[in-house]
Amino acid sequence: MLGMVGHTLVGLVDNIMVGQLGTAELAAVSLGNSFIFIAMSLGIGFSTAITPLIAEENAAKKYEESKSFFKHGVVLCAILGVLLFLLVIGARPLLHSMDQPKEVVVLAIPYLELAAFSLIPLIIFQGFKQFSEGLSLTKAPMYASVLANLINAALNYVLIFGKFGMPSLGINGAAYGTIGARCFMVLFIYVLLKKHKIAKFYMANFKAFNFSALKAKKILNLGMPSAMQMFFEVAIFTAAIWLSGTLGKNPQAANQIALNLGSMTFMIAIGLGVTAMIRVGHQKGLKNYVELRRIAFSIFLLGILLAVGFAVLFLVFKDELPKVYLDANDVTNAIDNKEVIRIASKLLIIAAIFQISDSIQVVVLGALRGLQDVKIPMVLIFIAYWVIGFPISWCLGKADVLGSAGIWIGLLFGLTTAAVLLFLRFNYLSKKLIRAY
Repeated sequence: MLGMVGHTLVGLVDNIMVGQLGTAELAAVSLGNSFIFIAMSLGIGFSTAITPLIAEENAAKKYEESKSFFKHGVVLCAILGVLLFLLVIGARPLLHSMDQPKEVVVLAIPYLELAAFSLIPLIIFQGFKQFSEGLSLTKAPMYASVLANLINAALNYVLIFGKFGMPSLGINGAAYGTIGARCFMVLFIYVLLKKHKIAKFYMANFKAFNFSALKAKKILNLGMPSAMQMFFEVAIFTAAIWLSGTLGKNPQAANQIALNLGSMTFMIAIGLGVTAMIRVGHQKGLKNYVELRRIAFSIFLLGILLAVGFAVLFLVFKDELPKVYLDANDVTNAIDNKEVIRIASKLLIIAAIFQISDSIQVVVLGALRGLQDVKIPMVLIFIAYWVIGFPISWCLGKADVLGSAGIWIGLLFGLTTAAVLLFLRFNYLSKKLIRAY
C-alpha cells in the first residue's frame, strides 16, 4: 500500500508546492497531468500481468519459468514506456482544442513536454516492482517509493522556487523533480533486488536472456486487458478534469484538489488489490481454491474497513484539507482561493461516499487478476464507467445544472456499478473453481 501511495505522493507534493504559485498554475499541472495519468494507467495496468505469473510459477516451484517471465516483462515495460512517452508528446496539440482556459493551456504545454519523459523510468520501475511483489517481496518497491518522494520534494523546493542559487522554474521545476525522482526509483530497486538473497537469482544474466514469442504473448494477453481496465477508470477521472476545465480555472483547480486526495486513498486500495492478486495467484498455483476464496474475502473486508475510515476523514476535514493546497496569505488570489476551497469541500463529500465502492472494485479487480481473469472484467469496467458513469457526469456536470458536483455524482455511479459487477464476477468464478476441483 505504501509503495502504491508513493506514486500519488509525487503528485501531492507537486500540487501543494505549485498551489503556492496560484490557481492558474495548479490548474495547469492538473491539465498536464491528466495526459500523464492516462499514459501511466496503461503502463501500470500492463505491468500488473507480471505479478500473478511470477506468483503462480513460484508457488509451483518453476523458478526458471518465473525468471523468464520477469525478464520478458521488464523488457516489454521498457518498450511500452518509450511508446507512451511518444504518444503523450504527440497529443500536445489536443490541449488547444479542449475548451480549456487559455492561461492554463499556455502554462500546461511546457510542463507536459517535460513531465512526459518521466513515464519511461516509471514504467520500467513498474516492471521490477510487479516482479518483486510476485515473489511477495513488497518492501523493496516501498523503500524506493518513499525515498523517491523525499528526493522529489527536495528537487521541487529548489527548482520551483529557485533556492540555493538555482533559477526559479515555476511549474516546470516540478516536472524536473518528478523526472529525477523516478530515475532514482529504477536505479534503487535494481540495486536492492540485485543484492537480495532471493531476488538475485532472477536478476542474474539479465543481458543474456533469450526472447520467447510465447512468453511475450502470454504477458501481452494478460497485460493489455489489464491496461485497458485501468485506462477506462483513470480516463473517466481524466474526463472529469476536462469537464471541470470547461467550467473555469477555479472549478478545475478544486477538482484537482479533490481528485488528488481521492487518489491517495485509491492507491492504498490498489495496494490491497495487489495483495489480493499476489495471494490469489499463489493459491491458484497451489490449486487450493477454498483457501483462495477465504483469503480474498478477508482482503475485501479489510478494504471496506479502511474505506470507511477514509470516508469519515473526508467528511470531518472537508473544509480544512483543501486549504493545504493554497497559500492562505495570498492577497492577490484571495477571492479565487476562497471559491476553490468552497467547491473542493463539496466534492470531498461525494468522494467520501464513493470510498467504499472504489475500494471494493479495485480490490476485487486485483483478485480477478490473480485468477488471470482479465477480459470479462475489462468489459464490465467499460460498461460501468463509460456506459453508465460518464453520461451522468456529462449531463449533470454542466454549469447550468450541478456543475462540479454533477461531474462527481457520475463518478459515484460508475464506481458503484463497477464494484457490484466485479464482485459478482469473482463470486461466480471462485465458486466454480471450488465445485470443479
